[in-house]
Amino acid sequence: MKENIVTMKRIVILTGAGVSAESGIRTFRDSDGLWENYRVEDVATYDAWLRDPELVINFYNERYKQVKAAKPNAAHLALKKLEQKYIVDVVTQNVDDLHERAGSSRVLHLHGEITKARSSEYDDLIYPYPEEGLKIGDKCEKGYQLRPHIVWFGEAVPMLVKAANIVEKADIVIIIGTSMVVYPAASLIHYAKRDIPKYYIDPKASNVSGVSNLNIIADKAGTATPKLVDELLENA
Repeated sequence: MKENIVTMKRIVILTGAGVSAESGIRTFRDSDGLWENYRVEDVATYDAWLRDPELVINFYNERYKQVKAAKPNAAHLALKKLEQKYIVDVVTQNVDDLHERAGSSRVLHLHGEITKARSSEYDDLIYPYPEEGLKIGDKCEKGYQLRPHIVWFGEAVPMLVKAANIVEKADIVIIIGTSMVVYPAASLIHYAKRDIPKYYIDPKASNVSGVSNLNIIADKAGTATPKLVDELLENA
């Protein structure tokens, strides 16, 4: 006699800066291209790293301290609850570890992770970020300076193909806290099957061209996400 096997549905969550903003983590988009009073070109590009690596390191040391002091908010915690009844993949543009600290077990970081450093020459040599912060002279095992494990503007996004493959398998997609205008991350929603339900949570959320079955929820992540999660769990 064959057993009835119930296949859990897959939910893919695409998150951006808005999901962490309520935990006190800002981005350069908060104020006219400035990121904590720095020009993005001075701290978040490879040219900036070549020009003034000490400035770049000091900037990310401050971001690391900011992330360590932050705590997951209601949106992060709600997403973990979905794992009770769904297979859940979080694909985030954020470099913080708040999804992981909230308990989400499958998190893919498109733009790197502030909690890690890597060799400036060998991308696969990755280390925990030093608790005391990075400094000039910290080197990988092959003798090259360590840099923040961050995808800077103008650099390739190595996890993009893997993220697209994840989105293709989704039964439900939830977009939270992202403008949906910054590429290549904004392209991921177009890999989702046309007929599946999609939800877009953001105070400035609006229709996205070419995306079908999109439910707009124009509200903050911390308010709207727990409500949607409860609804999805109830209807699972």
